[in-house]
Amino acid sequence: MGRDSQECFFSMFDIVRNNRRFIQIFLALIMLPFAFFGVDSYIRDSGGGAEVATVGGVKIGAQEFQQSLREQQERMKPALGGKVDPAMLDNPEMRAALLGTLVNQRLIGLHAKKSHLTVADDQLVQIIASAPALQENGKFSPQRYEMLVASQGMSKEMFEARMRQDLAMQQAMTVVSDATVAGRAAADRWVAAQLEEREVSEVLLRADQYMGQVKLAPDAVKNFYEANRKQFETPEQLRAEFIVLSQEKMRAQLSIGDEEIKAWYQSHADRFKMPEERRASHILLMVPKDAPADQDKAARTKAEEILAQIRKAPADFAKLAKQHSQDPGSAQRGGDLDWFGRGMMVPSFEQATFALKENEVSDLVRSDFGYHIIKLTGVRPERVKPLEEARKEIAEELRQQAVMRKYGEYAEGVTNTVYEQSDSLKPAAEKYGLNIQTSDWIVKGGQALPPFTNAKLMAALFADDALKNKRNTEAVEVAANTLVSARVVEHKPAALQPLDAVAASIEKLLVRQEAAKLAAKDGQEKLARLAKGEAVDAAWSAPRTVIRSYAPNLPQEALEGIFKARAAKLPVYAGVSGDGGFVMYRISQIRPYVAGAEEPPRAKALRDQYQRIVAEEEFGAWLAALRQRYPVEINKAALETREK
Repeated sequence: MGRDSQECFFSMFDIVRNNRRFIQIFLALIMLPFAFFGVDSYIRDSGGGAEVATVGGVKIGAQEFQQSLREQQERMKPALGGKVDPAMLDNPEMRAALLGTLVNQRLIGLHAKKSHLTVADDQLVQIIASAPALQENGKFSPQRYEMLVASQGMSKEMFEARMRQDLAMQQAMTVVSDATVAGRAAADRWVAAQLEEREVSEVLLRADQYMGQVKLAPDAVKNFYEANRKQFETPEQLRAEFIVLSQEKMRAQLSIGDEEIKAWYQSHADRFKMPEERRASHILLMVPKDAPADQDKAARTKAEEILAQIRKAPADFAKLAKQHSQDPGSAQRGGDLDWFGRGMMVPSFEQATFALKENEVSDLVRSDFGYHIIKLTGVRPERVKPLEEARKEIAEELRQQAVMRKYGEYAEGVTNTVYEQSDSLKPAAEKYGLNIQTSDWIVKGGQALPPFTNAKLMAALFADDALKNKRNTEAVEVAANTLVSARVVEHKPAALQPLDAVAASIEKLLVRQEAAKLAAKDGQEKLARLAKGEAVDAAWSAPRTVIRSYAPNLPQEALEGIFKARAAKLPVYAGVSGDGGFVMYRISQIRPYVAGAEEPPRAKALRDQYQRIVAEEEFGAWLAALRQRYPVEINKAALETREK
């Protein structure tokens, strides 16, 4: 009952993370976008082969790492459209970030354990009891707690053990958060620097304007070509033919005959015996079984009043359920609980329901949840589900069995055939009814389309045996229940393009580079003259106001140059080089930020940002100290090893 109450999921850390000012920042630093695991997993070896790292002598096993990687991939899939090859999400950057997260978590877990940080029973009870998600009318709701724990697939003991572990880690981080102090004076100076306003005009000296002045040395193009030969190599690439054995495609092609369905139905008759089912609606007034007598009496009295109204007007049951029932899962449906059989409800509720006649309303029924008023709205006697009702279910089950059996046989056969007859994919394709497909050009180390996003398949294709001898690759599992074998049909090794083919593009590049240098030289000369107070012919843009923390359309180098400019007398000038030439900036006004009686929202946001920066630096220093106390060793070979 109360199925919607399962949606009241809350992170265990949400109960406590706001108790300290910087704890949420620290959690973000160690969690990143990855799941937070219980302390118990940090301080024991999970087994599963070679470790990818050790923290203070405690292993992070390869199996634990791979499982964490798979979980992260699954979490990312919805954001990427759902159907994503796991290989696309398995790259050095992600693996390194995930390992860093696991190491940080393990460090804090070890520190918490070795510091003997514990959580008293009464403290744990108080934290759970005060969680907003577990409140009902301002009081702790045991029913909500039970439903929450059940929705997480845990027992109360498991849930509370995890809570206790996470709270111990929070204690370890709280020590750092309490020591983190962002000084008021320093914060004031930082905010003032970020909000100082400067009025700026600009002039762009375009490189294009100076190209006519460029004269390249006779051997400039050749020298650049010789010094940068790698830039002019065409990458190694190939085209391949390939076959795909997919359980999903086999399922779509497999049909199940009527006679087969009928025979299976007859041989499994017991399976289609359907016990009696009943449909009921109820009104629930929640009160714990061990509630004080006055609280229990109040709930019962209200329930009796509602029951009296129903006795007078039975047709109003649904309306009264919407008005009074405290079961969030059924109240808005007029109390409807849909069909259920024996064993699906608590004993007192079931006993009362199966004793009613259709459309009859029960007396008050007490359960551990509270007081129920039950109306029986339907009865399905025990029966045998007819073949027509069961046909779709049987066909799907037979299809699944056949596909699994057939895929297992075919997978072994394809694997053996592409190995034993390695000079062609045709024997395997003909024997197992597979289409031979041909890829576009595939660049080594470049982007590719599935199935060539799989790292293992790509490595096999670019291996010497596949390139030189044109042998089939092994059958590679590129996704769940999907095997691919490929064979190189055309190969282009990396090759240096001749100078004649690239000379024009090199010359254009060199001319532009030299023109940009001339623009910068001219700009610096103009700035020097302006600094002396001399007149310079320049078409300055209309002035605009910029601040350090918000300057749209200004590159970072320009922003730094503008705010580094210091002068007792205005205007003052700055300049920045870029690919397009050289930009001169004229700062005509400087307006310091002056804090008023009430700080504006942007200033408050910047002050918070400064506090986060200080907190992150303190937390980073603490983690660095933990790494000294509990040395971290990374097994790079194991980290790079992917599951076969």
